[in-house]
Amino acid sequence: MIRTFALDNGRLSPGGELSAAADGVVWADLFAPTKEEEHLAERWLGEEIPTREEMEEIEASSRLYTEGTAQVMTVILPTQTDNDKPLMAPVTFVLAPGKLATIRYCEPKAFATFPQRAEKASVGCASAETVLISLLEAIVDRLADVLERVGREIMTLSHAIFHPTATNASKRDKDYQAMLRQIGRKEEIVSNMQESLLTFERLGGFLATALVEGKSDKLARARVKTLSRDIASLTEHAGFQSAKIGFLLDATLGMISIEQNAIIKIFSIAAVVLLPPTLVASVYGMNFAHMPELAWEWGYPAALGLMVAAAVLPYLFFKRKGWL
Repeated sequence: MIRTFALDNGRLSPGGELSAAADGVVWADLFAPTKEEEHLAERWLGEEIPTREEMEEIEASSRLYTEGTAQVMTVILPTQTDNDKPLMAPVTFVLAPGKLATIRYCEPKAFATFPQRAEKASVGCASAETVLISLLEAIVDRLADVLERVGREIMTLSHAIFHPTATNASKRDKDYQAMLRQIGRKEEIVSNMQESLLTFERLGGFLATALVEGKSDKLARARVKTLSRDIASLTEHAGFQSAKIGFLLDATLGMISIEQNAIIKIFSIAAVVLLPPTLVASVYGMNFAHMPELAWEWGYPAALGLMVAAAVLPYLFFKRKGWL
């Protein structure tokens, strides 16, 4: 599918059918294009566009390069970011003189919201370059929104870890297991965002150089510099969130270890408390012929009292030491 857009006093408007002579079209958005649509876009651009296999290459030279008079830039964008199972997919921007083409096989939210906003209000779209910059700004804003949401969820998760509401040990264990799964999902989102921001950092430097060599206007270059600073700040923020998630993971494992140690401690103390009474009972359970206590009138109550005392005294000792 191909969507086309033209410029209308700083705004975007739906363009006509894409063809080699479609001079009014400034942006062609290719979503899961067929071979015929790829050839049509190449005739319109006057340059080749990368295939899906080429877009998935991880080398920087395969993602950022010049093809004739066009700059080809590929970044990794997250999709389905409204839930905890985002997907990562490459998106390619091809900037040719007066023309912009985007090739994608996913549906990042910015590609739906940006054209709608650009049709209703001016967002600084005066050329193919500024359309690209405005689109990149919208994508970065979307990444920032995702990081903000994840940050709020991390704070909520941190409060749940350090201020558990369950009083039952079994219920707390189940809560900690659920928290570990949530921490894993948050780590996946943040690591995906870091990967995406890394590709954007490289794109920003490449685009800034291309605009300088192409002698673009100062405003466009200034917007790219601002965009690069925003990306750098988001990268730093994502790194902070990643460290926070690592801390929460260690804290959760520590809480689980404390719970387990407390249970083992109870069993250990119970075994020590019951050991002396067991020894007394074992002694008086022997069947020797000559045991003076067997003839005592109060031998049985005395044995019971000795066992109780043997259990109580270790308990009081542990209590005084603060081990209980």
